[in-house]
Amino acid sequence: MPAKATVARENVRLRPHSLPLQLIHQEMSNESRTMRVIIQYFFRTLRLVLTPLVLLNEKLSTPAQGVQRSPQAQAEADQACSDLALYQFKACPFCIKVRKEIARLGLDIETRDAQHDQSHRAALEAGGGRVKVPCLLIRHQQGKEEWLYESDAIKTWLQNRFEPARA
Repeated sequence: MPAKATVARENVRLRPHSLPLQLIHQEMSNESRTMRVIIQYFFRTLRLVLTPLVLLNEKLSTPAQGVQRSPQAQAEADQACSDLALYQFKACPFCIKVRKEIARLGLDIETRDAQHDQSHRAALEAGGGRVKVPCLLIRHQQGKEEWLYESDAIKTWLQNRFEPARA
């Protein structure tokens, strides 16, 4: 019998000690949630302030005229571009980088807003396997679709395909 009484007393002793730990854990959890909310609002505000500046910078630094081609070469480039679509977010710096290259090469590639248009977002996820931008959809003659991610890879592909030969 005395052994049971000792165990009972130990259990009673443990409970008061564990209560402050539970309160500390709960308090830390509340502080963690509060910090998470503060950080989220900070970055949302930062994005709201910086987005117009990023878009203005794009407008000011994008070339007004692209590469000069003969009318026939431009028509061929336009025809080839009809099989391309760029999935993008408007203020994404990597998407801006690709759009600037498209402008520099004088290409007319359809842009699809995967951030605000749910049908484009769903198509990107279904076809490419993930919602990640920029992503260039390339439709090949055989009907095969290729989803090219990464801004540098897209720029390189566009340059290899559309950069006029230097004389």
